[in-house]
Amino acid sequence: MRNVDTAAVSAPKDAALPAAASGEDHMHIGQVAALTELSLRTIRHYDDVGLVRPSARSQGGFRLYTEHDVARLLVIRRMKPLGFTLEEMGELLSITDRLDDSDVAQNVAQLATVERTHLLTRLVRFEQAVQERCEALRTQLSRAEELATDLARRAGQLGG
Repeated sequence: MRNVDTAAVSAPKDAALPAAASGEDHMHIGQVAALTELSLRTIRHYDDVGLVRPSARSQGGFRLYTEHDVARLLVIRRMKPLGFTLEEMGELLSITDRLDDSDVAQNVAQLATVERTHLLTRLVRFEQAVQERCEALRTQLSRAEELATDLARRAGQLGG
């Protein structure tokens, strides 16, 4: 599987992660897996392809995650059943990170109006794609429910 181009999303794979400072709220990968309902293997895969990097490492080298990292994993978990590719997931995370960075800095001048407009346009396109995919899933669910009803009716008619 190809790595996702997420230069704006996270540090390079080989970049040294900061050691966890005492008093910071970091979670081990097992805790993150329980919170996100993702497997350890999946979380490691998302690290390998650059979607979500751990924010720090323990002194023993274990991955440590923050609430922000968990939020990113939850976005990915919600996008996956809608059929988004890893590249699309990385793009959305990059867009939201860039917009959030400008909000946190409260320095909109730092993010040019043209760039902000471009990012918001891309964000709206993702929202529209999600709405379309949700509608397609609703249609599929409706058809599946019709089939289940028909089968139950037939089973009832045949004495089952």
